[in-house]
Amino acid sequence: MSIEAPETVVVSTWKVACDGGEGALGHPRVWLSIPHETGFVECGYCDRRYIHESFATAK
Repeated sequence: MSIEAPETVVVSTWKVACDGGEGALGHPRVWLSIPHETGFVECGYCDRRYIHESFATAK
Protein backbone atom coordinates (compact mmCIF):
# COMPACT_ATOMS: atom_id res chain seq x y z
CA MET A 1 0.00 0.00 0.00
CA SER A 2 1.32 3.44 -0.96
CA ILE A 3 0.57 6.48 1.18
CA GLU A 4 0.19 9.74 -0.73
CA ALA A 5 1.73 13.02 0.41
CA PRO A 6 -0.81 15.37 2.01
CA GLU A 7 -0.24 18.08 -0.60
CA THR A 8 1.72 18.22 -3.84
CA VAL A 9 3.08 21.46 -5.29
CA VAL A 10 4.61 21.75 -8.77
CA VAL A 11 7.46 24.27 -8.80
CA SER A 12 9.80 25.74 -11.41
CA THR A 13 12.89 26.03 -9.19
CA TRP A 14 15.19 23.36 -7.77
CA LYS A 15 15.26 24.98 -4.31
CA VAL A 16 12.06 25.75 -2.39
CA ALA A 17 11.09 27.13 1.01
CA CYS A 18 8.37 25.48 3.09
CA ASP A 19 6.72 26.95 6.18
CA GLY A 20 3.70 24.65 6.35
CA GLY A 21 1.24 27.28 5.24
CA GLU A 22 -0.12 30.41 6.81
CA GLY A 23 -1.17 31.02 10.37
CA ALA A 24 -0.51 29.21 13.61
CA LEU A 25 -0.63 25.77 11.98
CA GLY A 26 2.61 26.34 10.08
CA HIS A 27 6.15 25.35 11.04
CA PRO A 28 9.58 26.99 10.94
CA ARG A 29 10.65 27.87 7.39
CA VAL A 30 13.00 25.31 5.91
CA TRP A 31 14.81 25.34 2.57
CA LEU A 32 14.63 22.15 0.52
CA SER A 33 16.68 21.17 -2.52
CA ILE A 34 15.02 18.99 -5.13
CA PRO A 35 17.42 16.26 -6.33
CA HIS A 36 17.83 16.24 -10.12
CA GLU A 37 17.69 12.43 -10.05
CA THR A 38 14.21 12.09 -8.51
CA GLY A 39 12.59 15.44 -9.31
CA PHE A 40 10.84 15.76 -5.95
CA VAL A 41 11.43 16.39 -2.26
CA GLU A 42 9.14 16.12 0.79
CA CYS A 43 9.14 18.47 3.74
CA GLY A 44 10.18 16.75 6.97
CA TYR A 45 7.72 18.80 9.00
CA CYS A 46 4.45 18.69 7.04
CA ASP A 47 5.15 16.05 4.34
CA ARG A 48 4.23 18.50 1.57
CA ARG A 49 5.74 17.20 -1.67
CA TYR A 50 7.43 19.58 -4.09
CA ILE A 51 7.82 18.31 -7.67
CA HIS A 52 9.92 20.11 -10.25
CA GLU A 53 7.89 20.98 -13.34
CA SER A 54 10.14 18.90 -15.60
CA PHE A 55 9.05 15.78 -13.66
CA ALA A 56 5.40 16.72 -13.13
CA THR A 57 4.08 15.08 -16.31
CA ALA A 58 6.53 12.18 -16.42
CA LYS A 59 5.13 8.93 -14.98
